[in-house]
Amino acid sequence: MLHYFGLWFQARSKMLKLSFLVVLAIFEFVATAPTISSPGLRILTPAQFERLQTWTQGDKQEMWELSGQFEGDMVLEAGQRNGLINERYRWSNNEIPYVLAPGFDTEEIEWIKKSLEEFVDRTCLTVRERTPSDTDYVYVTGDNSGCWSYVGRRGGMQTLNLQRSYPGNGCFRNGTIVHEFLHAAGFYHQQSSPDRDDYVIIVWENIQSGTQGNFDKMSWDVVTTFGQPYDFGSVMHYGAYAFSANGERTIITLDPEAEIGQRYAMSEIDATKVNLMYCPDKV
Repeated sequence: MLHYFGLWFQARSKMLKLSFLVVLAIFEFVATAPTISSPGLRILTPAQFERLQTWTQGDKQEMWELSGQFEGDMVLEAGQRNGLINERYRWSNNEIPYVLAPGFDTEEIEWIKKSLEEFVDRTCLTVRERTPSDTDYVYVTGDNSGCWSYVGRRGGMQTLNLQRSYPGNGCFRNGTIVHEFLHAAGFYHQQSSPDRDDYVIIVWENIQSGTQGNFDKMSWDVVTTFGQPYDFGSVMHYGAYAFSANGERTIITLDPEAEIGQRYAMSEIDATKVNLMYCPDKV
């Protein structure tokens, strides 16, 4: 009897030790998970949150427009509006490392990776998965509302949010994913260019109250066009109904044939600007 009790006690001791090791392993994993800090991120009002949840594919407004950040989808830290032409906001070695947060399903992960291949295929900027040696990187999460990103490299981990959705819808369209990573690369919206009034008319009376600032122009000491023409076809251009209060156009192109707001892929000028920013000697 004592013999069997001794065997039972030894087996139970081993099980308890194994359980302790499992708990310790889980604790270590949680302890090393990134602490997400998003300075400058605006908190959505209940009305903004509700509007995002009721967004549908046929909506005249883009999902990222409803994300509640500067110009809809850009998170800026204090004083960063002067950053685009400052090289300290650019990524080293022409590479943007990224990490996908837990929670994305297989199809969403494949969609993100496929969209990011456009940078490798068309520019000298590589968007790749992070390695242990990368201290600056983009942490892609879907835990927040809307689609948004910081502008340029801010140092350390920075968040880019793609609200989870069926691929091809909402934030999970190729052009929207590319759009947010172009913000991370250091690009603002096309219609904020200092010369935009030569190409478009902003219909101020149609803009939602409180969002007029999203249509402000940047000054030449803040941004550069890299010598490229105004690009109606840019994946970074607002759509014609951006932030509309009444369903009417907020942007009218002076060229009646021009179309704005596409979210399929980078335009040729978008790709050229990326190359002029990151590898001008090769353009």
